[in-house]
Parts: sequence; structure tokens; C-alpha cells
Amino acid sequence: MADHEINGTEDEVQDKKQKKQTKHDGGAADLERVTDYAEEKEISTANISSAVEQFGNQRQKEDELKVAKEMELQKVQVKKEDIELIMNEMLISKMHAEKVLREQRGDVVAALEAIIAN
Repeated sequence: MADHEINGTEDEVQDKKQKKQTKHDGGAADLERVTDYAEEKEISTANISSAVEQFGNQRQKEDELKVAKEMELQKVQVKKEDIELIMNEMLISKMHAEKVLREQRGDVVAALEAIIAN
């Protein structure tokens, strides 16, 4: 009877191992089904160079716009006293005060409001 209990227990252990094996095999089969549909695509050098060229063109356009904006701001007349007033009131550098004042077309009040808003 002891042999039967031991054999019975061994059979149960074998059944459990077999169920685990089947469960894992099913997961592997599912994974293979999913990966079967994935297509590998090669990236051509023409596509890469085209994308790099587009980024370069975009950067060049942005740089041109930035230079044009700076040139436009340089045309705005600002008073030295206004720059000093903004520097002293807001405790900022001369370059920053002058830039904000030029962006606001020389309007001191608007420049102060712009600095406060940021």
C-alpha cells in the first residue's frame, strides 16, 4: 500500500510537470504567432539622407528667421535712460533689458510687464 501511495504521488507530480510543460509550450506558440506577422523593413540610405536634408533645411530656415528678427529689433530706437531704468527696477543685465525693450518697440511699461510676466 505504501508503494501505491508513493506511485500515486509520483503520478500526480508527473501530471503537474506535464501540465506546466504544456502551458509553457502554448505560450511559446503564441509568441511565435505574434512574431510571424512582424515584417522586417530595411531603411534605405536615400530615406535617411532625405530626412537629414529636411532637418538641415528646417534649421537653416529657423536661423534665417532669427537673424531677420534680430535685424528688425536693431532698427528699434531705445533710450539709454529707459534701459537703465529697466535694469535698476528689475535687477537684470543690460543686454536683457535692451532686448526686452526692443521687443516691446521702446515701450518701457510694456517691457516691464513682459519681464514680470516671464
